[in-house]
Amino acid sequence: MQMPGSDRPKLAARVPAGNRVYAVGDIHGRADLLERLLIRIEADCAHARPERVAVVFLGDYVDRGPDSRRVVERLSHGAPQGGALADARWICLRGNHEDEMLRFVDGAANGTGRAWCLNGGLDTLRSYAGDVPERPLDDLDGLRLTLSRALPPAHLRFLSRLPLTHREGDYVFAHAGIRPGVPLDAQLESDLLWIREGFLDDVRPADFVVVHGHTPTPTPDIRPHRIGIDTGAYYSGHLTALVLEGDTRCFLSS
Repeated sequence: MQMPGSDRPKLAARVPAGNRVYAVGDIHGRADLLERLLIRIEADCAHARPERVAVVFLGDYVDRGPDSRRVVERLSHGAPQGGALADARWICLRGNHEDEMLRFVDGAANGTGRAWCLNGGLDTLRSYAGDVPERPLDDLDGLRLTLSRALPPAHLRFLSRLPLTHREGDYVFAHAGIRPGVPLDAQLESDLLWIREGFLDDVRPADFVVVHGHTPTPTPDIRPHRIGIDTGAYYSGHLTALVLEGDTRCFLSS
């Protein structure tokens, strides 16, 4: 399905000449939608034949959907070995759900471990370890041990090394957004992973456009200085990719 914006409106922002960038919104355990979208991205890339390709995933790969393990497995392997995406730069950013999952595994979550479980974490536990106890929240330490044992070391390394931001020309990519008025190199991790108030409604001019997820909307949320592409994949069935080349943009959806 082609999403709104397929008329390729002209923008002031640009990506470097010869580059084609695909940014993918929040996946949340929907491995089925990820595979479908990657097929669409590869077909689009084969048709466009750009000099260089980057695929940027905006975080929140786990929780809520049924197959977080398969999503992490797919992303951790990087770009395909063959086809139009074989030489693509494969950039996976950290989302707040990966951050909370890692905190739960290493015991740093403390009182927030229960909140992570109730905010989709139990779905991730099931995808890695199968069934969970009938009253799982009665034994958070037991759940932590179960997940730690079921989590492949390669997955833990992948999740632990996810960067917080990426930049392509006049576009900055971050999971939740940025704190307006703060230099990029001074942004707080908590803002990059969680911000909504103060960012979503900000209308001050900026030197770049922020591409973000984290806040779901039925269709891409296109504003002068930000583009939100979390279209609620785990419940809507629509996983969205923003496509950038030169000063144009369009959208693809699974």
